[in-house]
Amino acid sequence: MTPETEGMLTALREARRLLLITILDVADAQVAERSTVSGLTLGGILNHLTQAERVWTHIVTDTTGRTPDGMWDMTQYQAPEGATADRLRTAYEEAARATDDAFAKADPDADVRLPEAPWEPGVVHHWSVRRSLLHLLQETAQHAGHADIIRESLDGASTTARRH
Repeated sequence: MTPETEGMLTALREARRLLLITILDVADAQVAERSTVSGLTLGGILNHLTQAERVWTHIVTDTTGRTPDGMWDMTQYQAPEGATADRLRTAYEEAARATDDAFAKADPDADVRLPEAPWEPGVVHHWSVRRSLLHLLQETAQHAGHADIIRESLDGASTTARRH
């Protein structure tokens, strides 16, 4: 693993840690509860980011541009029926470990063919492994902020105090 990749993975792990703070001590019923005008929920965010980890791991390891299962499934933004905080956390942590392993082994300069987007049929995009990892880091950090707002709106719990 290059020092650059190690640094990016360290930043991703920190963003994940901050995200997971938002579900500490949350009641299972709260994982699917909306607390803002947005349709996002804590469970939906965790479900989406679990899927994102799996999708980007597939893209980086497969390299053919084949669309990973569930990549364009918009239900990934919802908490699965009967989801619990523990099950969501476990699935996310398992996906994160696989992502870390895949990116640690990959050449950051390697070219990766992205799956064809439904809104751009026939258009082929390529990203480096580095850009793919940075995208996942950006996505995780953005949604960690969303989760922080949702949690505070749900029950007033301040995740800021638990971060350090």
